[in-house]
Amino acid sequence: MMTSLDKQARVLSTQAPLADALIIQPKVFGDERGWFTESFNAQDFFDATGLDVKFVQDNHSFSRKGTLRGLHYQTEKIQGKLVRVVSGSVFDVTVDLRKNSSTYGKWAGLELSAENHKQLWVPPGFAHGFLVLSETAEFLYKTTDYYHPQSEVCLSWNDPSVGIEWPLPAGIAPSLNAKDAVGLTWEQVPKF
Repeated sequence: MMTSLDKQARVLSTQAPLADALIIQPKVFGDERGWFTESFNAQDFFDATGLDVKFVQDNHSFSRKGTLRGLHYQTEKIQGKLVRVVSGSVFDVTVDLRKNSSTYGKWAGLELSAENHKQLWVPPGFAHGFLVLSETAEFLYKTTDYYHPQSEVCLSWNDPSVGIEWPLPAGIAPSLNAKDAVGLTWEQVPKF
């Protein structure tokens, strides 16, 4: 029988470097056979974060080493995202686009991997992207609103005024799709 203390310890959250972003660490139960975790439980998420969110869409991507996806967001149907990696590892990046935030214009990076089981809550009003560090990676994220391609914006991954320090080997460019290769500058992107 699980006690209330056990239930409270199943999900821990800590403040990420940007205002309102949270690092979620689900409890992992393991032994010599392997491990088990609840990757999402609405009540545990609320208890750990105080956020009463409703997720409406799950997305799953597979990418090869050196692939950079992002930095994406929507100006309509603005999404909060709960992101995690189920295979491999990525350097996950968020940029705060909220003008009234104490961390407006700042970025933060965090390694998410299948091994560390960390999840990141990306609040609405943030641009988000990641760089694949392992040979391959599978990335899953839950969103609080539906994909709305008409309002999708891409902030340039290498905009010098944002100054993201991607862990790329010297002289090596990331693998980008056509949309991400022509991302907008910080001055051009709409803010919140």
